[in-house]
Order: sequence, then structure tokens, then C-alpha cells
Amino acid sequence: MLTADLSQSWVRGGRTGPRYIDAGDAGYLQDAAELIRLFSEHEGRPHKELDGALAEYVGVGTDYKILRGLIKLLMDRCTFETAIETDPAEIRRILFLKARSIHPVVSDEAARVSLVSETARELGCAPEVVSQGLYADLPENQKLVEFERLTERELLDLYNLAQAQALLYHCVAMRLMVLPQSSEGYRELFNAIKTYRLIHTIKGNSRAGYEIRLDGPVSMFHRSQKYGVQMAVFLPALLLLTNWRMRAEIALKPGAGRAFFEMDSEQRQLRSHYFPAMPYQNPVIERLAEKWAEFDSPWTLEPASEIMDLGESAFIPDYVLSHPAGRQVHLEILGFWTPQHLHERLKELERAGISNFILAAWEELRGSRDPLARTPPRTIVFKRNLDPVVVELMLNEMIDEEA
Repeated sequence: MLTADLSQSWVRGGRTGPRYIDAGDAGYLQDAAELIRLFSEHEGRPHKELDGALAEYVGVGTDYKILRGLIKLLMDRCTFETAIETDPAEIRRILFLKARSIHPVVSDEAARVSLVSETARELGCAPEVVSQGLYADLPENQKLVEFERLTERELLDLYNLAQAQALLYHCVAMRLMVLPQSSEGYRELFNAIKTYRLIHTIKGNSRAGYEIRLDGPVSMFHRSQKYGVQMAVFLPALLLLTNWRMRAEIALKPGAGRAFFEMDSEQRQLRSHYFPAMPYQNPVIERLAEKWAEFDSPWTLEPASEIMDLGESAFIPDYVLSHPAGRQVHLEILGFWTPQHLHERLKELERAGISNFILAAWEELRGSRDPLARTPPRTIVFKRNLDPVVVELMLNEMIDEEA
């Protein structure tokens, strides 16, 4: 994605949007092709050589900001590594310790050669490895070992998408209007929201469609940067879906107020680089399933596939816990959350008369420093991993309450 200094947007009459480039423009396509070529040609060479070639190409032209943006996106597709087996930090430690006894050695070539040779013997390597590896771990000396290639058109499409994503770093709230569609379509959307751990409120039902509110990073007082990344990476997932309208409230520069960024599923400026099947990326959910498989319990844990209408809202559990006696309990592992959001979710479930649920909140994803005076009923707050033992204890407590 792009950094703030490379993002470009417009504001007119309470509305805002990214400054897109024409992805079919011959000039931009030529620039993209040349930049991709430079990256490809510098595989296996030091970072500083690539930087030099890019600086020479960019120069001081009028498209400087666009070119730097394209370069940033290409850099994100690179892997740089220290290209020697001997640890440069260990080379420096041994060499500098030996140099203390004959300091200074700056003007004594013979002393430098002797020190390098002694260091090489101690490390069991050639003197050239010591000389070349002394600062090989500095970023400018690391080598480009892998470049994930793409076409010039894909790069320009990625640039336009990155401009839209950059706006969402300043999002206060996003509203999605989802028109009636297949259950698979709903599930894809809700899976995307939960995959990226976004704080959400859902109103409506599967027959009439849903209105979804996503809190933006500007609305948070804690972990807003991390949350902003999640909001931005959600956008390509949204673009894969159908029958939706988006209205994002964007905070402008201090003193400039706010404006709205609007888009719908019929737009043609942006293309997603995600594949249609989006894998679940919540490590807590994956670890719980792995641990439960090894856990001796009468309860079975299965992925949930149901969207539960709560009248005016909806509930999307992650798992269903089933007991041989026929009882079922729905488990939702929250993404980013705040105490206020947690209490609102509990009130929605209470109004709908739903009591067979557990909400699990990961302390790492708390998005506010507001205190949680006490843990509400049917709620687990955990620090690292969601322990199956704790979940089963909660299940047993729920059974005892009803007995």
C-alpha cells in the first residue's frame, strides 16, 4: 500500500475520492513496464544499485509522485536478504575486538589486511567474506533475492486501488448497503468483514438486505494504525462481491472537516487483486480448532455456516458447539472490539431472546483504553489463546444456570 506522502485525493462539495490514473494510458504503461524491467534486472544485486537505477529513471519529472508510488508498490513485492552465510554482526564483533589492540588502523593498510586475515581464520572463512560481509546486513547492501512479477496493467490497477485504500486510513465510519442476494453472497461478505476483524454492526435480514456499519480507524483511540491497515485490505475483498453500495466518512486535514467517499459494486475504476476464495486469516480461530481436536470433551466444535437474524440485526457466529444431549451453543470470536461495542452486541442478542451463545474477545485486539469494569455474562476475555478448557467451563456454567 501507499504511504501518506504518496497518496492523492480530491475534495469537492462534501465529497472526496482518490485521484486515479488512466490505467490504459500509453505513457503510464510505458513507465510501468520500465520500472518492472529495472526490478527484474536487479534480482541478485544490492539494494543500493536498484535505488540508484530508480533514482536515475525518476529524475525530476512532473510525474515524480506517481512514479514514486509505483516504485513503493513494486518494493512491497520484493524480498531483500543478507547474501552471506557468515553473520555480519559476528564479523564486526570479532574484527572490532581485535582492532582495539592496534588502534588506529585507518591509515595502516598492512594492519587492516592482517586483521581481516585473523578474523577470517577465527570464523573459518575466506578474507573476502570478512571484507564483503562486514556491513552486508545494512539495508542498502542487502540483495534482492526475489521479485514477485506482474504486468504493467496490473501495476497501474494496483496503484489506483492503493490510492483508494489510502483514503480509508482516515475513515471515521463506513456504511454498506447490501441488496438481497444468495446466501453464498452474504456469507462471502460477512466472512470478509470477520476475516479482517472489523468492528461491525449489522441491521436487516436476508430477505430485505442488510445495512452494515464498520467503524473506521479514526473512531478508535488505541491500535488505530493496525486497524487502519485492516480497513484498507478489506477493500479489495469488497470489490469481489456484488450488489452493494458504500459510503465512507473520511476525516480531512485538521480544520477541514469531513467528506464522503462513495462507491458501489457497478464501479469500473478499481480491480481487486484478491482471488475469489478468501482464506480465513484469524490465527485465534485456527488455533482453537486445532486444540479442540486434541481436547477430550463431549462437546464437538464445527465451523458455523448460519447467519442468524435477530429481528433488526444479525449474528454471525464462527463456530457451533454441539453436545450429545442435543444442546447447541454458538461461539463468536470478536475481531477488533471496544467495551461499548461488546455491550451493544450483548444487548442485541438479549432483545432477540438468544441465550445459547458465547462471545470471546481477544485483549490484543481491544481498540479502546476504556475500562471493562467486569466481564459480562456469556463472555470470555482472553490474552493470547482461547483455551478449550475455559470454553468448556463456560458451557458447563450455562448448563448449570438453566438446571
